[in-house]
Amino acid sequence: MKENFRVGLIVPSSNVTMETEIPAMIQSRPDHYAESFTFHSSRMRMQSVTQEELARMDEQSVDCATLLSDARCDVLAYACLIGIMAQGPGYHEESESALHQRTVENDAEAPVVTSAGALVRALDRLEARKVALIAPYMEELTQTVIEYFEDTGVEVIDYETLECPDNLEVAQLDQRNLLNIAEGLDTENADALVLSSCVQMPSLASIQAAEDKFGLPVFSAATATTYEILDRLNLSTQVPGAGRLLSGGLNEQ
Repeated sequence: MKENFRVGLIVPSSNVTMETEIPAMIQSRPDHYAESFTFHSSRMRMQSVTQEELARMDEQSVDCATLLSDARCDVLAYACLIGIMAQGPGYHEESESALHQRTVENDAEAPVVTSAGALVRALDRLEARKVALIAPYMEELTQTVIEYFEDTGVEVIDYETLECPDNLEVAQLDQRNLLNIAEGLDTENADALVLSSCVQMPSLASIQAAEDKFGLPVFSAATATTYEILDRLNLSTQVPGAGRLLSGGLNEQ
């Protein structure tokens, strides 16, 4: 069985969180798995989180997949949830298919996940039909996320949007405030809480604390993406202290 893995990350040029939270989770796995990972990034130009910039950014993703497949990565992860969702409901399937095809054409076939697709599938794995969520986006883009979820049959019963259009500022948001923000949401009637619907908004240190506090599954775009990276590599999805999704018990669902 292979024990050394290369993870390719397709990230916005201004994203500084994806390459910290995902490696942190994967490298915190128990030593008895005897695995090693290296992480390799290719960047798409994006500074402001607007519909126009997101569309231009997404056009660069195919070239990024080609560059990462040159490195013979074992799995690729497109790490911009809103970059996918802003292109319309169901676009994660189109994007994953197109990027995977590019790796095939480059004689370096590798599975491809998107943070948007990972989050949608995480809701399905957790059988969550009603959710509360926190997003850093402007109201219009947060509504885009809500509509994307609703297209999959998931109802967003409550949300908080922080209206921060500068992507670098999103990375500087204090994740310690997330628990306080979540207290103001209707979590009593929710099946799950999306503590951060953006891979740029830090949340990892607060995931388990929020799950313990609210007594329901709590996850983020980053934890959902991490689940799928491990799952596509046919590895255990157990990451300690990262919430129920990464407890290691959902692989067969």
